[in-house]
Order: sequence, then structure tokens, then C-alpha cells
Amino acid sequence: MPIATFDDVEAEFEAFDDWDDRYRLLIQLGRDLAPMPEALKTDATKVRGCASQVWLHATRDDQGPGETLHFTADSDAAIVKGLVALVLMLVNDRPAAEIDPAGIRARLDSLGLARHLSSNRTQGLASMVARIGDLSA
Repeated sequence: MPIATFDDVEAEFEAFDDWDDRYRLLIQLGRDLAPMPEALKTDATKVRGCASQVWLHATRDDQGPGETLHFTADSDAAIVKGLVALVLMLVNDRPAAEIDPAGIRARLDSLGLARHLSSNRTQGLASMVARIGDLSA
């Protein structure tokens, strides 16, 4: 069964006995992330506060019954790219008004990531969520 939603990831995380399997899942999520065009990897799209390079670009679609945001992102580090993919599962193509950084953090916390990621990755993840909050405001 392909991993398509955050709920799928939660179920897989619960099924795994150790963190090595969870890390492999994160790396696979990163590999499956849609490629980000090189032209979008600019200083303006770079997420500050990440030890690895992370780029995040948002486009707004105001067609239809509400404005939605579509995010394109990438990282130069395998696990971080998986974390990027995980966050995008929570926010991509959602109405801007529904994107809540506190809610994103709570969903991520439910996976127990903070206990198993380095402090640099934890800080980078927080910076990415904060940037998404800024872009959705």
C-alpha cells in the first residue's frame, strides 16, 4: 500500500518496532517527493534555521470556493527531505485559513520525532513549520 497521507505514515510508524525502519520510511518519503525546479531554489525560498539546505515555495490558487496553497519543497539531506515531505502531507493544497502551525506541530509530535531527531533537525523542522505559517498568513 503506498504512503499517501499523514495518517498512512502514522499507521506505518506504529507498525514498526524500531526507529531504523521509521528513518527508512522518512527517506523513502523524501525520494517520492515531487521534484522542485532548480529555478525555485533561491535565497528567497530558502528556509532559515535549518542546518541542511531546505527550500520552500508556495503558490496560491484562488480559483473555486477558497484560496488554497500549494507547496513545492526540497532539501539536500535525505532524512530532512523526508521530513519536508511529511510536513507537506499536512498542508499541501489546503485552504490557507486552515493551515495552523500549532496543529502541524501537534501532528508531528504524535510521531515522537522530537525524541529521535538531532537538535539541528528538530530546530530545522520548527523553522519549516514557522515558514509555512508565514506563507499562509
